[in-house]
Amino acid sequence: MDSFRIDEIARRLFESVPPALRTMQKDLETNFRAVLRERLSKLDLVSRDEFDAQAKVLERTRSRLEALEARLATLEGSAAPSSGGKTPGTG
Repeated sequence: MDSFRIDEIARRLFESVPPALRTMQKDLETNFRAVLRERLSKLDLVSRDEFDAQAKVLERTRSRLEALEARLATLEGSAAPSSGGKTPGTG
């Protein structure tokens, strides 16, 4: 998670603190940021770049799969034996 988002979350948390406690603003902001960074670092997260890269790979894979499925269906259709309506082994 980028520093801007952490700072924004810390700012929102600070704004929810009662006015009497705001005199300790600097300490609270520092502590909020430290706790948020520590907790977020324990999460199994990926960067946006990595997510976007994997989404593109998945999109290409799906396209290739659909093309292969269509090709297989065409091949299966053209390879079907013409039995004249009889099932194999009955005639």
